[in-house]
Amino acid sequence: MSAVFIFGVLCALMLTGMPISISLGLTSLAFVFTMTHVPLESVALKLFTGIDKFEIMAIPFFILAGNFLTHGGVARRMINFAVSLVGHWHGGLALAGVVACALFAAVCGSSVATVVAIGGVILPEMVRQGYPMRFGAGVVATAGSLGILMLPSVVKVVYSVTTNTSIGSLFVAGVVPGLLLAFVLGLVTWYRAKKFGYPRQPKATWRERAHAFRESVWGLVLVVVVMGGILTGIFTPTEAAAMSAVYAFIVAVFIYGDMKLKDVPKVLLTSANMSAMLLYIITNAVLFSFIMTNENIPQALADWFLSEGLGTVTFLLAVNVLLLLAGNFMEPSSIVLIFAPILFPVATKLGIDPVHFGILMIVNMEIGMCHPPVGLNLYVTSGITKMGITELTVAVWPWLLSMLVVLGLVTYWPALSTIVPRLLGT
Repeated sequence: MSAVFIFGVLCALMLTGMPISISLGLTSLAFVFTMTHVPLESVALKLFTGIDKFEIMAIPFFILAGNFLTHGGVARRMINFAVSLVGHWHGGLALAGVVACALFAAVCGSSVATVVAIGGVILPEMVRQGYPMRFGAGVVATAGSLGILMLPSVVKVVYSVTTNTSIGSLFVAGVVPGLLLAFVLGLVTWYRAKKFGYPRQPKATWRERAHAFRESVWGLVLVVVVMGGILTGIFTPTEAAAMSAVYAFIVAVFIYGDMKLKDVPKVLLTSANMSAMLLYIITNAVLFSFIMTNENIPQALADWFLSEGLGTVTFLLAVNVLLLLAGNFMEPSSIVLIFAPILFPVATKLGIDPVHFGILMIVNMEIGMCHPPVGLNLYVTSGITKMGITELTVAVWPWLLSMLVVLGLVTYWPALSTIVPRLLGT
């Protein structure tokens, strides 16, 4: 009865168009006031202690680093490097977009920022060289989703805080699934480009490739700064986030010089707004999670799965269906904050590795970002291309189908997610 009330009220509020953060808060408070005897003092204490975690500080720092990288010319140099590597293949500029998205995702940690940074540069050039806008939009919208799967990621930090899973393990766990997804998206891009005879670039010389690499190396070094520092124990993941923000600032302003000091306050304000919004969602989600746990809803769900004899295969299939449906209505951080406290206890009882489960959730959310009605990548791509959402939905379907194939592999082949953390001992 408690679960029916909680999810009934939450869905009703969300259907009115109310922001998810407020929907979570009102649902939790309505339940506290009407169906429990939980003291209000304990609610206030839970709200405070729920976000009083050192790891949460990584979120605003990674957002700030992503904004510096987006506006600091890093993306353009990564695109030039990618073009020098694969531009001579069929659909070379589109393939370079996939490679550039993977490179930028490895240092950025945001899918929306990846689409903005790479798409804003490469899509006009693709149209100029004779590619259909629909083809380019499909490539960028789907490849941009790599932003939350590769090394650092705000969504990974949220999952780590929610489930107490190692942030370092989650960061490196996305490498193999991310490379696999980039390869599959690139394969679809190459096949369609060859089929329809899209343009190819002149093959770059090794000298040109070396020059392009030197130009982009300052951005790529950020991966070494973040992951090297974490894996060697020089600093914690939260400290690594702060280091990445400082490094991105230095690269954007003093090394590349594409951002002026007068532009820094605007970037700081934008980052603060994004961080405040996300932290407000986390605060309300903490209260929602507290109510769920207090009513033993996750434990009851786990006991039901076990008593019915439903195994890991069935559970993971149900999780995929649930998260893909949730992706129609919510953005990634909200999905993690709502569903992780419910599904994670069931996963642990079934013996599913927490890191594997986290990567599985993130791949589901990547797909959700690429289809309507709330696909953030589609809306960002629409802003760049001026295409309608319906037209974009048709444009992305070949790549979206390939993402579902990768989701199946990640779901039932746990080693894809766990091999790198185990090799590195994180």
